[in-house]
Amino acid sequence: MTAGWTDDRVGALKKLWLEGQSASQIAKQLGGGVTRNAVIGKVHRLGLSGRAAPSQPARTATTFRTTRPRPAVTTAQTPQPSAPRRLEAVQPKPVQPAAPAPAPIPDLPGTATVMTLGAHMCKWPIGDPSSREFSFCGRRASEGVYCVEHARVAYQPQVRRGSKESGSDLARSLRRYI
Repeated sequence: MTAGWTDDRVGALKKLWLEGQSASQIAKQLGGGVTRNAVIGKVHRLGLSGRAAPSQPARTATTFRTTRPRPAVTTAQTPQPSAPRRLEAVQPKPVQPAAPAPAPIPDLPGTATVMTLGAHMCKWPIGDPSSREFSFCGRRASEGVYCVEHARVAYQPQVRRGSKESGSDLARSLRRYI
């Protein structure tokens, strides 16, 4: 059952909307079966767009700390300073050799699947798409969507015929038009 929009309800809607109340808050205040969606629809039909301030959901008063609380320290636990300490020379720690870099992944064709195929990988299909072994080349794409090797196969240069046609070609062409 939908609520009727009386002049009083429309007036209250306009007032609450311009005060910055949310559609949910307005629906609760109007009551009588008015839903949040009904309020939003009516606001759009009335052309109400400007608000006094953006609506803010009611928040509970909570405080957030940016630092961790310090434990309470009593004076009985605090050690009293003794005689000044000597600063001893700090021995540098021996430098450990760096771990060997992981071996690069071999650039083998057929290592990419549909799930691992990236934007800059060669998309040359390898194998039968209906088999489990189907994959893509997967090497670094350099020319369009293919690697250099597959681009050579995919993009064949256009073979040009000689500009002079032989006599038989000319006769054949003429017969089409006669």
